[in-house]
Order: sequence, then C-alpha cells, then structure tokens
Amino acid sequence: MANGILVIDKPAGWTSHDVVAKLRGILHVKRIGHAGTLDPMATGVLPVFVGRATRAVEFAAEREKEYIAGLRLGVVTDTQDCTGTTLETHPVEVTRDQVEAILDRFRGDLQQIPPMYSAVKKNGRKLYELARRGVEVERQPRPVTIHQLELLDQVSPTDYTLRVLCSKGTYVRTLCHDMGQALGCGGTLFSLRRTRSAGFTLEDAVTLEDVAAAADPAALLLPVDAYFSGYPILQLQTGAEEKRIRNGNSLTLDGPDGTYRVYSRQGEFLALSQRSQGCLSTIKSFFEV
Repeated sequence: MANGILVIDKPAGWTSHDVVAKLRGILHVKRIGHAGTLDPMATGVLPVFVGRATRAVEFAAEREKEYIAGLRLGVVTDTQDCTGTTLETHPVEVTRDQVEAILDRFRGDLQQIPPMYSAVKKNGRKLYELARRGVEVERQPRPVTIHQLELLDQVSPTDYTLRVLCSKGTYVRTLCHDMGQALGCGGTLFSLRRTRSAGFTLEDAVTLEDVAAAADPAALLLPVDAYFSGYPILQLQTGAEEKRIRNGNSLTLDGPDGTYRVYSRQGEFLALSQRSQGCLSTIKSFFEV
C-alpha cells in the first residue's frame, strides 16, 4: 500500500480532481486527495496525499501559498480571469509606476469578496453552480492576508507579472480584478503558476509524465513525516510508551512543551503530538493500524 506525498507540477487544462484521478490509477490506491485546489488554467505546485498521508491534508490548508500571476489591464470578465466572458473593455493609460504605486494598498490584511465562479457556498449551493445559471448573489467579504506583493515585470502595455505570497483562501484573480478597479481601467488574471503550497516548492515537484513513466511510481512519494520537518523529533524509549501512543492514550513524559514528531524505538513515524506540562498527547496518528 503506497503512503506518502507526491508534489505534482499541475499542467494547464487539468482540474485538481483530474490529477488525483490519474494518480489513483497509476498508483492503484483508493485513499488519495489533494491540498489547495488549482483552477484548470493554473499550473504549478499541487501536493497530493496518498494512503495514510491523507490524514495530513487538514494541516496543509493552513500554510501560505506563493504565485506568479499575470495581470491584464483594460479587461473585466465574469470569472475574473481570461477564461471567462468579457464584460467590459477599457483603454489603458496606466504606467508601470502607477501599478507600483497601488501595490501597497493590497498588502497586508484585506477583506476580499469571493468571485461568483468559486466553490464558496451560499445557502448550501456552490457559487459557481449559481453563476452558471446566470444568478448572482451577494457575497460576504472574507479576511485574507497578502504577505508579499511584488511587481516582477511589464510584458506589454497592458500586461504585468506579479509575485504574490498570500494566506489560505486568497483568490489571486480577485486580487487582479480589484487592482484593475483601483487603477480605473479594470483588470483580469491571464496566467497563474503556483510556486509554493503546503511548504512545498516547484523544486519538490514532478510532472504527471514523470510519474507515469517511472518503473516504480511509489518510489517518488515523499514520506509523510517530511511534511512536518519543521517540528523537533521525539523518539520513544520503551515498549510501554509506544503502546500508549498506539492506543491513543496520553503519556507522561518530561521535557519542553511544544509540538513534536513522535517516532518508535525502531524509527517508525507514529504521530504528531503535543507535549504540555509533562503530558504528551496525540494530535494526529500516522502509524499502520
């Protein structure tokens, strides 16, 4: 049974679900899921969790993400990206200096209104389902954080390349739309490449072609404990300690408070655990049952 994390460089034109379905067939597994959905037009880092590693997906959502985004001024679409129907076009008399000047307005903590073409739910219905029926509803602003926003290049009189480091839940196409509104000419997203997600970068990624061509695709999987490499290691010393952890019980264990990667005496990754005032309790277990 394959267990671990596969960081895919998602190709354009594929949904995140398409990628998971393809890998399910290649790896012959049932338990598989991804962290951080990418729109079909987007490319880049898509972490896929396989087998017991699927238990780590919930932690991936909290990590910040980095994108290289293409902003096109002078165009407004219904999806806020270039795949949608054009609603407005405007002449662009904006300079690079003017684009640079508004960036600070979009750095830090923001209230962002989710686009209609999104998976956010309203009264139990996904917004994109309503949008496809021509229905637009009021959406409540949601808090997001733009940690870094940098203008990398101007590639034409209307097109710019941005680097965006942001919190979970941020819509980069909405950021482009809002920047266009602030500049008075409208804007849309024309390209998007995710360069970091869930702590993984493009350097960690492989293509679907790489996986399909591998003699042993499971050998490409990263161990799930690599995902928690930022936490210190705690190796248990006795069989009794291991038994308590495997049974889901807390354990009296002196030492500094904090979150730990807990390993058996033989070096098997057992759990992500929290030690507080000498009591070690499991946050999430990862051992084979």
